[in-house]
Amino acid sequence: MNISLKDYEIIFDDTLSSLPNFLAEHKYSKVFVVVDENTKQHCLPILQNVLTAIEIIETKSGEIYKNIATCEFIWQQLIEQNADRKSVIINLGGGVIGDMSGFAASCYKRGIDFINIPTTLLSQVDSSIGGKLGIDFKYGKNLIGLFRNPKLVLVSSQFLKTLPKRQFINGWSEIIKHALIKDKAQWLLYKNIDIHNCDMNAIVFHSLQIKKAVVEADPYENGLRKILNFGHTIGHAIEAYSLEHDETPLLHGEAIAIGMICESFLSVKKCGLTQDELNEITKLILKYFPKYNIENYNTDKIITSMLSDKKNNATKILAALLSEIGNSVFDIEINKDEILESLNYYNSL
Repeated sequence: MNISLKDYEIIFDDTLSSLPNFLAEHKYSKVFVVVDENTKQHCLPILQNVLTAIEIIETKSGEIYKNIATCEFIWQQLIEQNADRKSVIINLGGGVIGDMSGFAASCYKRGIDFINIPTTLLSQVDSSIGGKLGIDFKYGKNLIGLFRNPKLVLVSSQFLKTLPKRQFINGWSEIIKHALIKDKAQWLLYKNIDIHNCDMNAIVFHSLQIKKAVVEADPYENGLRKILNFGHTIGHAIEAYSLEHDETPLLHGEAIAIGMICESFLSVKKCGLTQDELNEITKLILKYFPKYNIENYNTDKIITSMLSDKKNNATKILAALLSEIGNSVFDIEINKDEILESLNYYNSL
């Protein structure tokens, strides 16, 4: 069960047995594996069942470390361990490692190859493909980055078994998003599915097929690919605020769940989504994601964060919204009053 994109393949391989052959075929001089403390403990032993001749680079987990300082650490390790341009980096982790280490690989000696082995559900269905790489900067998420594809993506359901419940549910926000923007039939399936007792490889495969179709149609996000940002215009700003102010910050998927409810509310006002559909979306998201307390969040700071979003046009805040469940539109301008109204809707639930 593979998915072929223009420049690389996504291989579903629970045993990772295809990896040694791939590395041998490409004749890499050295193989580096970037991990954090969590994937080092829970996921690296699985990889070491098939690979032994590897160099480990350990970073710290969490969005707060997705920055230039961690990239400098990765580059320093590569230099000290004599990595040349025929070296390869395996990103063994979730979205933070994939985005950041892929960015570091793309800059090191003007670019060395990297392979993504996503270990969280969120990264398996989202950040591991599409070529978006980058780090956070003090003015917002993912402001510094570039587009560059991995040489290979390996998806293994073994890693999902290592996830705490909160991290597993976290990934479902992007699965739900893909159905909302592009596949009503899949949405209807998710309304009735038991997410803790289903064929996850089939779910991930279907979700990636949706993302693949969008990414290949618009690889550099000039148009259609913007629909993948549904829930993210508001969600990213909430996530950034939470990271700065909450003792236990929201996970990415949790913030996007809030963003999807808010942006579905705006879709009713601006794009033709029905009230019944909004109620349906709200009900399903709250079934899996608890109601988060964001009533005390500083809305002025959230709006300021949204103004620096890279998807904007000058001073206009642009969002991807839903015209109906299964169809979406992009570059819809939303203003401060509308955003505040959507946050009030969420807080009233």
